[in-house]
Amino acid sequence: MNPRPHLDLTLRLTASAADSRRGIVRAHPEVLLALGMREWDALEIVGARTTGAVVAAAATGSPSGVLVVDEVVAANCGLGEDARVTVRAAQVTGAQSIEVQGLPPAGRGVAERVLRSALLGKVVRVGDSVTLLPRDLGPDYPTGDTTRTLRNTMGVQWSTALLTVTATTPGGIVSVQPTTAVGVAGGAAPGATGTAGAVGAVGPTGSAGPGGTAATTGRTGTTTTATPTGSSTGSSTGAAPGHPAITAVARDDLVGVADQAEVLEQWLTLALDQTELLRTLGASPHLGVLVAGPPGVGKATLVRSVAADRRLEVVDGPSVGALDPASRLEAVRAAAERTREQGGILLVTDVDALLPAEPEPVSTLILDRLRSVVAHPGSVLVATCVRPEDADPRLREPDVCDRVLDLPLPGAPDRVALLEVMLRDVPTAELDLAAVADRTPGYVAGDLRALTREAALRAATRAAGESATGARIEQDDLMGAIDVIRPLSRSGTEELSLGSITLDDVGDMEEVRQALTESVLWPLQHGDSFDRLGVQPPRGVLLYGPPGCGKTFLVRALAASGRLTVHMVKGAELMDKWVGSSEKAVRDLFRKARDSAPSLVFLDEIDALAPRRGQTGDSGVGDRVVAALLTELDGAEPLDGVVILGATNRPELIDPALLRPGRLERLVFVPPPDAEARADILRAAGRDVPLASDVDLDDLAAELDGYSAADCAALLRESALTAMRRDIDAAEVTADDVARARREVVPSLDPDQVESLRRYADRRGD
Repeated sequence: MNPRPHLDLTLRLTASAADSRRGIVRAHPEVLLALGMREWDALEIVGARTTGAVVAAAATGSPSGVLVVDEVVAANCGLGEDARVTVRAAQVTGAQSIEVQGLPPAGRGVAERVLRSALLGKVVRVGDSVTLLPRDLGPDYPTGDTTRTLRNTMGVQWSTALLTVTATTPGGIVSVQPTTAVGVAGGAAPGATGTAGAVGAVGPTGSAGPGGTAATTGRTGTTTTATPTGSSTGSSTGAAPGHPAITAVARDDLVGVADQAEVLEQWLTLALDQTELLRTLGASPHLGVLVAGPPGVGKATLVRSVAADRRLEVVDGPSVGALDPASRLEAVRAAAERTREQGGILLVTDVDALLPAEPEPVSTLILDRLRSVVAHPGSVLVATCVRPEDADPRLREPDVCDRVLDLPLPGAPDRVALLEVMLRDVPTAELDLAAVADRTPGYVAGDLRALTREAALRAATRAAGESATGARIEQDDLMGAIDVIRPLSRSGTEELSLGSITLDDVGDMEEVRQALTESVLWPLQHGDSFDRLGVQPPRGVLLYGPPGCGKTFLVRALAASGRLTVHMVKGAELMDKWVGSSEKAVRDLFRKARDSAPSLVFLDEIDALAPRRGQTGDSGVGDRVVAALLTELDGAEPLDGVVILGATNRPELIDPALLRPGRLERLVFVPPPDAEARADILRAAGRDVPLASDVDLDDLAAELDGYSAADCAALLRESALTAMRRDIDAAEVTADDVARARREVVPSLDPDQVESLRRYADRRGD
């Protein structure tokens, strides 16, 4: 079966009011043509998770590389604005039945036919969020008086309710048909489609929602969540409808952050329970803490678990921050007043959404309300964010959040422990969780929760029709889920296709393989050995050699061998004519690399990215990019677990400052393949080509002097096409076909360039 054509597009959250929250996305007409699709067909979108939607044609003048979506579809993908997704025509079937949860109490009496009409024509899969807004676009569907009925029954909630698809028959991506049975499962409304994950894992009764958000397990403390209107709901285990519940897990399950939990517990105890002791010592008992860490690492979950039985007031930063200034201030004022009156902890999640780095006029008033909480005896302020610099700088003043608590990215042992906790009460086969952990660098707890959920969906699909008691998660379910779940740390980053190749598959380039193993894999896999010997591992490597000789192939093999997160930048992709944009792109690249460590930053065609300073006519953009690269490579912020790998055909054009020790200090020459290497390349490229008995690859390789690795692969491809021209039903490729192809595929290596590179390698060796 031929694979379905696919394209990589960029998400853009600019859906029109007519499309918004109706399960419709828009793509350029050329995209539909390339995918072999028609307007209003079902589109499969692969991001951090896979979802489906109905695709319509965007305006002809719109960018061709953009997929226009609304916030619901973006959340179903697990990604945000400007993230990269893969799209293809969906293999969709009509749903026999569909079950949703999260219908507000006012809608419990709505007839099934009305719910079916509201969902008619929408394309969904289990775990997706969906609204009751009818599609109303494309082919006519018998929606009747659905809108009027829902409005009269549910009031304003009919257009804002967000439901979660909990089950479909059959599985996979389905479309709601006029004959589909629609059922409503019990439970509260789903939370906002964020990516708040669990620090350790959800407890035995916790369940993950879209994007890795988990439902709260039972605790005895009180959680009050501020709603956008400023009202609140008190609950012992949850949050207000429409807001994410904060998972409370046992302290023993806080994997990888036990030290941080202990520190936060000490701070809370002193500020709330031992205020007289602090006053005796002449210290103020006020406390404001900023908890920072990668998205999905479980910052809010840590706070909820450490808070234990203390009262916890929650302000959801993104939800409240989306309101108008007056409503925003009122929501914070009400939450702050309740915290001062009743005592306890005021938790502001994702505070950078409420108080952005570029202050707004209302920010000053909001900060005053937060100061009042910190200054009041018996109440403390805890805020969470990904990076402190993304929030208003005044938030870190001594009278607000004077302490910062950083949560680290989980290492491989922590990921094993997290998976053990998450699968503790799940029926499983014999699992090798260490192998899963090795394949998931850069995954945080939220990503691993999404991974186990995807594995459960695969196991359920496999066991459909069988006894539910025999269903269990197997190793293949987890490994297969890795190909679907993309970690938050790699959102918006181009993925490097790895396949199944390793360094052992790279011809006979023994010296090159050894150099890459020592310079790249050893620092990431055996860091303790470098510490024991008291030396710093190499920071970076430069691969240089003629074009077509396998530099990018080596990177793919290296990434597959070490199970690394690979961040790939081609040529001058980071260049931007706007002042400061290029430097920001460099900083963002290395920040993502730190967040997804152990990771590899691959700078392809680095001579275009970092040319010699003072020799370009680009208004200084190139010089600033080089300076930014130098700062990141050996600046104040360490690059722990990050290795830089550059590739070029013109090493003499690279700024010399990049090639000194401590930066790209190891230069590795990738020579043209010799006869033995060419034979290996031909055998690998011709693995699936039916060659006749008269084709001797060793003899052929000996005759291909001057051919690069790419030329050898192109020769076999052209030989197969020659056989097809001879006979469209040809079953094998003969020596005559190869001979004819050699007249078409000539060697691409320039002898002068190869000799120049050899001399450069000799000079570096001397």
